[in-house]
Amino acid sequence: MVMAIKRGDSVLVMSPDEKTYLVTVDEGRRMGTHLGDLLLENAIGMEYGSVLQTTLLHPFILLEPTIEDRMMKVKRHTQIIYPKDAALIVLKTGLGAGMRVIECGSGSGALTIALANAVAPTGKVYAYDRNEKFMENARKNVENAGFGAFAEFKLREAQDGFNEEGVDAVVLDLPSPWDGIASASRALKGGGRIASLSPTYNQVERCVEVLAEEGFVYIETVELLMRNIRVSTGKTRPVDRMV
Repeated sequence: MVMAIKRGDSVLVMSPDEKTYLVTVDEGRRMGTHLGDLLLENAIGMEYGSVLQTTLLHPFILLEPTIEDRMMKVKRHTQIIYPKDAALIVLKTGLGAGMRVIECGSGSGALTIALANAVAPTGKVYAYDRNEKFMENARKNVENAGFGAFAEFKLREAQDGFNEEGVDAVVLDLPSPWDGIASASRALKGGGRIASLSPTYNQVERCVEVLAEEGFVYIETVELLMRNIRVSTGKTRPVDRMV
């Protein structure tokens, strides 16, 4: 099915040197680049995969953004959960359409986007954060990604409990995730899943201890590393950076 770009659509624009930019197409909008300006209104009616030239006649490709693109291009007030981690969380918690999930520590909303994509169109993400500025930024990011209808944002500390009961999963992204485990236990349905992200082993140890104390079973801890490969005939090697 051919999809034409409409006014208000988000488009991933790729430059000749393969840098990408997530932009909103609208009348009168333009994007300045070192290769000339892109008149974004000219993209209206074009198909994804088409080429839009700058005012200096340099070709930029118009691509449909993926969930990964939307996550990585959010406006950041905090560090984000990377797509590789979000994908494993969705898989391990078994999230799917129609399910309900609590996210505590929504940060900039990148993980919220991945969770909302998993439970849409009939499920819901309840995104909690203790910082109002972060929460409002996350809300805007999720709305801009097209998932505003599938997420509710709430200002509250994890240890103060959650409003929901019988949810399918809880995801904690907190400096002290153990503070939210008791609240998560009360909110989860029987057999519900909990996931937590921590950057240090000390945090992981404490979190696992409290999970066991709260009666959780089948506790699994993993480290997920990913790095790209730079491919060139006779010179293929991993890139230096790994996440």
